[in-house]
Amino acid sequence: MKTGFNLLLWTTHVTETEFPVIETLKTCGYDGVEIPLFEGEVNHFKRIGKILSDLGLGATAVTVIPDEAHNCISADPKCRAGGLDHLRWALDCTAALNADLLAGPFHQPLGLFTGSGPTEDELAWGADVHRQAADLAAERGLQLSIEPLNRFECYFLNTVEDAAAYVRRVDRPNFGLLYDTFHANIEEKDPLGCISTAIQQINHVHISENDRGTPGKGHVDWSGTFDALQSSGYDGWLTIEAFGQALPDLAAATRVWRPFFPDREEVYRDGLALMQQGWRTAGKP
Repeated sequence: MKTGFNLLLWTTHVTETEFPVIETLKTCGYDGVEIPLFEGEVNHFKRIGKILSDLGLGATAVTVIPDEAHNCISADPKCRAGGLDHLRWALDCTAALNADLLAGPFHQPLGLFTGSGPTEDELAWGADVHRQAADLAAERGLQLSIEPLNRFECYFLNTVEDAAAYVRRVDRPNFGLLYDTFHANIEEKDPLGCISTAIQQINHVHISENDRGTPGKGHVDWSGTFDALQSSGYDGWLTIEAFGQALPDLAAATRVWRPFFPDREEVYRDGLALMQQGWRTAGKP
């Protein structure tokens, strides 16, 4: 198991300003960080990757679909081609970081709805784009981890069962799904049981409290979560994802209207302790 922290708590675009934060996370004991890929050039992320390497930190990356022109499930072939172009760019940036995985809801733009669930055509269109993306990722030695989101944020993939079936449809060994405890808390009838049934498809995990605040300060069943992951054989990244009010655009997108923690230090220090303790004692009476 490796512990990570998603830098979206500080920024949507990592620059030299965040280097002290990264150093602090290393000092605290994290194994790596998750870098948001929302903008920027490949060479910029190569410089970030050098800093991470010098610190002895691993990395993952996260991206989203920015708009309809890059929608991987669009009926318009030009938009689907745009989606593949976006993923190609994100994979190039991920490789430049020396990261090992690109995660996120890279299927449809956030907040886009049609009034119903995904159609068979949308599933087929998306799978075609994501097969090509997975092949590009394999050329770069990378994994892809697609994220199901709750029904208030998207309609294409909402549950672990949905995402696992989609991963099987894409049918590429380096294409899996991201299990996020926040979304599972909303959508799953059995947030723990779904782990064992989809463990063959789960290749990344986000540790996120039910209010997106400090892990361990809400009502997510953390002991059960770590037990379920460990007993199912998961041994990848456990990456904390939390959101605050410091970034107005991101706060609006994630519906963060009020403070969920007193300070960021509580999130990364208490969160790391929760993961380390939870994993160490998983399965023990």
